[in-house]
Amino acid sequence: MKDAQSKLTKFQWKVLSVTSTIPLGETRSYQWVAQRIGSPKAVRAVGQALRRNPYPVIIPCHRVIHANGSLGGYAGRFDKRKAQLLNKERAIAAEMTKSVESARGAQ
Repeated sequence: MKDAQSKLTKFQWKVLSVTSTIPLGETRSYQWVAQRIGSPKAVRAVGQALRRNPYPVIIPCHRVIHANGSLGGYAGRFDKRKAQLLNKERAIAAEMTKSVESARGAQ
């Protein structure tokens, strides 16, 4: 793990840090991430930083999409995995919301 950490730049760590704040079941744009790290014109660099994410299970880079709503790539490829992950997360988030609301109503 130390090798993966040491190969990332400060910029890349900023991108991953901001990305880790995106809630389950939600998405944000590459532009949103770029603005949050203080580099609003670095949209493509954000994408490259996400591509180098050494911890995709922990840092949800699949939650970052294009500003127009299209998905873009995942793990450097254009395939169905990103859409599948997002759909599963949205379903989980909806179920969690229902459970919380149900628990509140039972009190």
